[in-house]
Amino acid sequence: MFKEYDQYDGLGLSELIKRKEVSTNDVLEAAINKAEENKDLNAIIRPMYDEARNEMSKLNGEGIFEGVPTLLKDLIIHYKGVPTTSGSKALKDFIPTEDSYFTQRMKNAGMLIIGKSNTPEFGIKGTTEPEYFGATKNPWDKTRTPGGSSGGSASAVAAGIVPFAHGNDGGGSIRIPASHCGLFGLKPTRKRTPHGPFYGEIVDGAVCDHFITKSVRDSAALLDVVSGDDPTAVFNIESYKGSYLKDINEPPKKLKIGYHLNSPIGGTISSDCQKALEQTITLCRELGHEVQEASPKFDGLELAKYFLIQYSASNSFTYEQIVRQKGASFARNNTELETQVLCLIGKTFTAEDYVRAQDFKFRLCKSFHEFHKDYDLLLTPTVAHPAGKLGTHQISFLEEIASQIVLKLKAGKLLMATGLVDKIAKENMNKVPYTQMTNINGFPSMSVPLYWTEKGMPLGSMFSARFGDEVTLLQLAAQLENAQDWKKRRPNL
Repeated sequence: MFKEYDQYDGLGLSELIKRKEVSTNDVLEAAINKAEENKDLNAIIRPMYDEARNEMSKLNGEGIFEGVPTLLKDLIIHYKGVPTTSGSKALKDFIPTEDSYFTQRMKNAGMLIIGKSNTPEFGIKGTTEPEYFGATKNPWDKTRTPGGSSGGSASAVAAGIVPFAHGNDGGGSIRIPASHCGLFGLKPTRKRTPHGPFYGEIVDGAVCDHFITKSVRDSAALLDVVSGDDPTAVFNIESYKGSYLKDINEPPKKLKIGYHLNSPIGGTISSDCQKALEQTITLCRELGHEVQEASPKFDGLELAKYFLIQYSASNSFTYEQIVRQKGASFARNNTELETQVLCLIGKTFTAEDYVRAQDFKFRLCKSFHEFHKDYDLLLTPTVAHPAGKLGTHQISFLEEIASQIVLKLKAGKLLMATGLVDKIAKENMNKVPYTQMTNINGFPSMSVPLYWTEKGMPLGSMFSARFGDEVTLLQLAAQLENAQDWKKRRPNL
């Protein structure tokens, strides 16, 4: 048995295999054993051990991640012949007939996908507690959320089941779980990685796919593997000409970093998150970078409204597809109440609302471009509060009754008038008010795990860069990792 399995990152495991110090089978079985030992985390909702063993037989010894076990999040990216439920009972019978391009690139690099990771229904929450599969636990404290929507992936990586796992990020869904679980999480630039051949732009281009990782070098190598043109996309961005993995060996130039602590929507920031930011500022200055208080100018409440418009409209489209295929009764009985409410909200907004949202998106991008004329990076907390208790993110009983009544009346404008929508949106964004801005404008952003609270819970610091400039983020992350190696810290399972 390969007892040291969880001490390595993905590249480390691949190097051991290529040097024949361990066999591919030893590594795979170690991952499967780890998964079985930690089933109580509920990070993996669909084991794919047989599929992984079958893929192992096809390995040719050439992949950069040859024989490295990983997970595929149960949302957006498909694996031929394996259901993609998107965390919903309504899609339990949806079985893709081909791989997504992203999956193909994972396989081509030698990765062995050992399972699907848990996600909230349709990925619409910052916690991973779907009714269909149940809640995923945070390995650092099993009473707390690992975040969402890539919570299953983050929980599995933090527990040492796999060295990295797939995630997607449409409002912070890579960076929030990375922060809650003490891991590195990079959201690439819009269109850096593909969604084809099944999807084009998701949530108006806000969603990007990448990985949650233990190490920075894994994230860089993974971006080399999965980035590139999408043959089915409406448009593609210019590919990076170098190698992210090679280029992180170069230290970053002296960076000018603007930092901002206050919540864009005016909510409270926990003292732990303030301390985490202060510690990160100190570390960056010790490394020779210039750090001063500054941030792009935009209306945070307007951002929250735009975010609600794009997410509710996207959710409404998904829900109505289920209605058309299976019927209204089926959709109602097989989806969560909050999903149905969000769908109704999406129908309430007008085409003019959507155009106004596009205008805000333009103004937000312009503001960030102006900011980056003077600053290389923007630094903020990743989240405003440490990971919350599981079960505390649900709407109350009275709110549920009110929502049921409004749904029966199909009165979306009435629902808006009750204030419930604003309440739910603001409560969710109060805890995670920073991440959405770079989903809306498409700029790259990362959460770096540099702080643990007195109670032993991790907190990330978030850096955002110019459009297309992942390499500066990764170079700084590698420098921070070298100065303060977070991989040595592990949850006591």
